[in-house]
Amino acid sequence: MSQVEVPRGRTCSRRLRSVALLTGGVLALPTLSACTAGDDGASARPPAQDIAAAGRGSLADGGTVRWAVDSVPVTLNAFQADADATTGRIASAVLPALFTMDERGRPVRNPDFLESAEVVEREPQQVVLYKLNQQAVWSDGREIGAPDFLAQWRALSGKESAYWTARNAGYERIERIERGDSDLEVKVTFAKPYADWKALFTPLYPKDVTATPAAFNDAARTRLAATAGPFRIGGIDRKAKTTTLVRNPRWWGERAKLESLVLAAVPRAERVAALAAGELDVAEVDRSAADRIAYAAKDAGRGGRPLAHGPGADLAPSAALLSWARANGSDTSAAEAARATRERTAAARAAYAKEQSALKGFRVRRSLEPAYTQLAMNGESGPLADRRVRQAVARAIDRKELAESVLVPLGLPADPPGSHVALAGQPAYKDSSGVLGGLDTEQAQALLADAGWTPGGAVPGKQEEQAAGAEQEKADGQGAGQSDKPGGRDASDAAASDEGLYIVGDDDKPAADTRAREAGRADTRVLAPAPAALLQSLAIREQARAVAAGPDASGTTEAKGSGEGVSGAYAPRGTAAPSPAAAGGAVGKDGKPLTLRFVLPSGPGSEALRSVGGRISAMLERIGIRTEITKVADEGYFTDHVASGDYDLALYSWPASAYPATDARPIHAKPRPATDGSLLVEQNYTRVGTDYIDQLFDQAAAELDEDEARDLIRRADARIWAAAGSVPLYQRPDLVAVKSSLANIGAFGFETPRYQDIGYRKDAAPEGADGAEGATGRETAAG
Repeated sequence: MSQVEVPRGRTCSRRLRSVALLTGGVLALPTLSACTAGDDGASARPPAQDIAAAGRGSLADGGTVRWAVDSVPVTLNAFQADADATTGRIASAVLPALFTMDERGRPVRNPDFLESAEVVEREPQQVVLYKLNQQAVWSDGREIGAPDFLAQWRALSGKESAYWTARNAGYERIERIERGDSDLEVKVTFAKPYADWKALFTPLYPKDVTATPAAFNDAARTRLAATAGPFRIGGIDRKAKTTTLVRNPRWWGERAKLESLVLAAVPRAERVAALAAGELDVAEVDRSAADRIAYAAKDAGRGGRPLAHGPGADLAPSAALLSWARANGSDTSAAEAARATRERTAAARAAYAKEQSALKGFRVRRSLEPAYTQLAMNGESGPLADRRVRQAVARAIDRKELAESVLVPLGLPADPPGSHVALAGQPAYKDSSGVLGGLDTEQAQALLADAGWTPGGAVPGKQEEQAAGAEQEKADGQGAGQSDKPGGRDASDAAASDEGLYIVGDDDKPAADTRAREAGRADTRVLAPAPAALLQSLAIREQARAVAAGPDASGTTEAKGSGEGVSGAYAPRGTAAPSPAAAGGAVGKDGKPLTLRFVLPSGPGSEALRSVGGRISAMLERIGIRTEITKVADEGYFTDHVASGDYDLALYSWPASAYPATDARPIHAKPRPATDGSLLVEQNYTRVGTDYIDQLFDQAAAELDEDEARDLIRRADARIWAAAGSVPLYQRPDLVAVKSSLANIGAFGFETPRYQDIGYRKDAAPEGADGAEGATGRETAAG
């Protein structure tokens, strides 16, 4: 599914450690409460992997796989700012990775390159000793060793400005690198402790690339003289938009099953046609494409009857009869137009049927990506600079409903993420969302009122009258910040730290009144309209209109409307009556309504984001917040709007990392003023952060005890929830169309792909592969 993500260069090249990003642009209270019991990484459900796993013995030798990517790589140097997802995929297939990710997103030693790697000294300095695989060599025959480590450290340490690097995290902490008993032993001494040392030297480039600025900055963009992986680069054809990887004859590990792997840059809108035409074997697809492949399997068993889906398939019998009558009627001009329409429909249906026949040879692999989509709130200026307003927005959003709207139709679990820094299954994961609180429109309105945004404030001349009324209510013990629930006083009455976060003490424990309020808020939920019933009603009306007017140029009718924000939709019996704000009254201040500019991408691959954005707008309207939706081109969505701060609300995705102390810090770092008066935001595009959050990340990065480091990360995440700069909504779906004869490829989840294990099953091998009989891998139907 296409989603908007942070561009590859902005997440830094070390993004390679976890998952490959798509192109386009990513992404987020009261007192700090205890985390939900049982939500730590050890017990949380890890994302399922769907790759048609099969043993190497059941795979044929040879063959080519054509794999869709978003772009031809701009550079082959993964440590440059404009490295993209294709750069990462190539690097992981042709360069050393000392540690790879397992199914739970944990770093594990890669035995193809490392015999061992461990911290051998902690005091007075941290020392890590790497012992390399004695068979490990570059494609030019030179052994991989200490000189390569030394050159890469010097290039990425940040001490030499001539190297154009995207980021130096971790490398700047190294004091020196020494050769051990041989070049196959590398001793790395750190000036400052570094918990995420396993993140370093992956990928590892040969010293020829990193020894000089000229080689690093320029030569490595288009050519790698030496590589070391199961594949090597066979060639890049920018005209054909393909990058070909071929078997590495000097590879010492298990031989690659495929003869070649072709990475073809194909736009997402064209991938279904390319799959059907035999031009692709593997492609990440969106929901509509996944549905087509599922329909292909269903239509294949219809015994020659008309296709159940495609052009004209949803034409009602009455409309079809009317079309036939017009085509055979006495009105010559109407008959000619009707016949032309029917011919176009028949031609489109024949083309669709031909594609469907080819698509039945594919399956859709489904999983959850190690990345989450979030609602980002720009806290630099305007109403969202007030933390109470951000918290009100967060409390008005039904995260469960949003997650279900995206994931349930795909057959995927729809549990909203409870952390900004890890996902379910990862060791650092713990659900800290209770710090902010869940869906509660009553509390959201109270927070807005506390910040001065009230229904009367949107009307000129009503502000003074409302203020007087509020004072009287406060005197009666019924002020906007209070509740009839036990312990229902507003969180603003709690002690506040110098960060603006409501904290009691320094032990991350919640105030007793907040716990009581949170325990008693379930009865205040206002349910959303019933979109399914509304869609059905709209479809009936649209079809009736089509029957009366005749078919359009394509001969099809289509139900219009999304069901969000349309009058006439009714909530279930027993739903609480909407508040005045929900009934259409905006909150405001000084005669101005509270209106937020919601920027969304407009491209054909961003339908899911726009749908989610519409639902969020409807949810905010219930508490009196108006949204002004601005749709912009996908190409400039992130760089021109999110990164530059030209938005109030936005949707984008962040990847999960195995090294949150390092990788999550710049995403949530407190912006600092630059000499020219601007803000240095690093990757914190919400512009919301605190000194204490930064301190917790810094402590975690220097903590060599893994349990202590995880505790610090979780505490940082609790503060991030309280600051309410962003709200994680759902884990991104991963839908990959794969030729049914292929194994060990598809939706990988957290785990790093083993490129040498990808291949065709022996019983279904293509021409040119050794197709002896063997066991088959697991297949899952797209439906």
